[in-house]
Amino acid sequence: MLKTLIPASAWLRSYPKTFLSGDLNAGFTVGVMLIPQGLAYALIAGLPPIYGLYAALLPLFVYAFFGTSGQLAVGPVAMVSLLVATGVGDLATSGSDEYIQLALLLTFMVGVIQLVLGLLRFGFITNFLSHPVLSGFTSAAALIIGLNQLKHLIGVPIPRSNSVLEILSFAVQNLSQVHVITLAIGGGGILLILGVKRFAPRLPGGLLAVVLATLAVAFGNLDSLGVAIVGSVPAGLPAISASFLNWDSMSALLPIALAISLVGYMESIAVAKSFASKNRTSVDPSQELVALGLANLAGSFMHSYPTTGGFSRSAVNDQAGAKTPLASMISASVVGLTLLFFTPLFTFLPKALLASIVMVAVAGLIDIKEVRCLWKANRTDFSLLLLTFAATLAFGIEEGILIGVVVSILAFVHQASRPHMAQLGRVKGTDVYRNLERYPDAEITNGVAVFRIDASLFFGNVEVMKEGLQKLLNKRTDLQVLVLDLYPVNRIDSTALHALSDLHRLLADREMSLLFSGVKGPVRDAMRKSGLVDTMGEESLFPRIQNAVDKASSLVNPYLKEDKETRRSG
Repeated sequence: MLKTLIPASAWLRSYPKTFLSGDLNAGFTVGVMLIPQGLAYALIAGLPPIYGLYAALLPLFVYAFFGTSGQLAVGPVAMVSLLVATGVGDLATSGSDEYIQLALLLTFMVGVIQLVLGLLRFGFITNFLSHPVLSGFTSAAALIIGLNQLKHLIGVPIPRSNSVLEILSFAVQNLSQVHVITLAIGGGGILLILGVKRFAPRLPGGLLAVVLATLAVAFGNLDSLGVAIVGSVPAGLPAISASFLNWDSMSALLPIALAISLVGYMESIAVAKSFASKNRTSVDPSQELVALGLANLAGSFMHSYPTTGGFSRSAVNDQAGAKTPLASMISASVVGLTLLFFTPLFTFLPKALLASIVMVAVAGLIDIKEVRCLWKANRTDFSLLLLTFAATLAFGIEEGILIGVVVSILAFVHQASRPHMAQLGRVKGTDVYRNLERYPDAEITNGVAVFRIDASLFFGNVEVMKEGLQKLLNKRTDLQVLVLDLYPVNRIDSTALHALSDLHRLLADREMSLLFSGVKGPVRDAMRKSGLVDTMGEESLFPRIQNAVDKASSLVNPYLKEDKETRRSG
């Protein structure tokens, strides 16, 4: 029981000493990586940079105790930071005390929502946001995030906007105001980070860029020349506070809290599952919701804005040797030591350098490879991706998420309502039956048709099933016996049972027979309870298609029995 509630109780009790070196190395590496990223992502969220470090402290410790992934690195991420800015920015001025209080309240609400969903075992909600939709939304959001950092990169006060065209238009119209030194720092930071990533990937490129840029500003007195800097950064650990709790503001924040809860969890569980698969371990989706919820809930009382698991840091965590959540505890300790002793060193850190870190990070979120793959493999999914991408750019972040969720559900409903169906034929020399469209040389028996339905049957797809069967009846003028292969059918509702009963009566009126093959236990039970089996008789149910076809052959009218040779389908 304790292992289920607090997964850390299992690995702490039997922690292998051989894991320690990997966890120490990974924890320190990610901790060092978290410092510049945290400062940068806080700017995206519209918060003072120090709040990025606060978000990389307590949530990491909490997740380490309640999470089920040994490699997932929880903390501030670009996507959630943008959602915070989008939701809170409409209610208060970025960076103001009111804005900070609303951001902390938002963290509290996200924590509660995720915790409740996790306790209710609602981990399955990820099934309703398809990968193409998430990819389209993420790519669009990455563009918005990156372009909103343009103001820091070129030193021009561009208004925050979710419209890419507005940002680019304003920037072009004010090119004459570009601050050359600021642009040089930001551009140099991008080149340095990319260069280190390519030629020396083991080095912390972001931290190296932070050190060099800070030294250049401090010793070159560049802040006096107009280079924007972080300024005074509070030292020490954040104090515990619940002053942000304001019930009147919760209704206004509820839509964005739901969006962050969903998107943050989607990003986190996708990363956790990918590394679990790689390392041959497992994660519990609902427990992950609980862990993220508790991390955000606890973090809100220590000045953290919403956090989740991120891919880039998790990849570094895994590559550096992380085996257990102890690595996350070590990363949080590195951040804690920085808050206690090293915050004065960030005073002259230029905001342009933080913008360069953000731009490099979000560039990897634009998934061109996925677009190409879907264009070749699945045009429907490609359309979903493109629609979500365009909707997010055209209408905004929250609207893009909503449209993405609605489109995902509609696509699911559309697919479920149109089950794949096929007429089957026997592969020559075997008892194997295959789709005649794919195996045109498969054999069919005079007077007998085998029809397979590849989905569970319910009220939403019954009419499509009827249409498919009607086409078959119209096409096969010689038909005497219809064999329905229900092996792919896992569930059946009352509407579908009525439809099968109607089909039986229709065929009986035409002096035709209806047989079933491969009926699974739950479906057979439902057919019995509805009285369909009593009406048709137990002898109408067969375990295999060949058994049903053999019976069907014996039911064919005598004049057709004289010509028992099978014919090939044209």
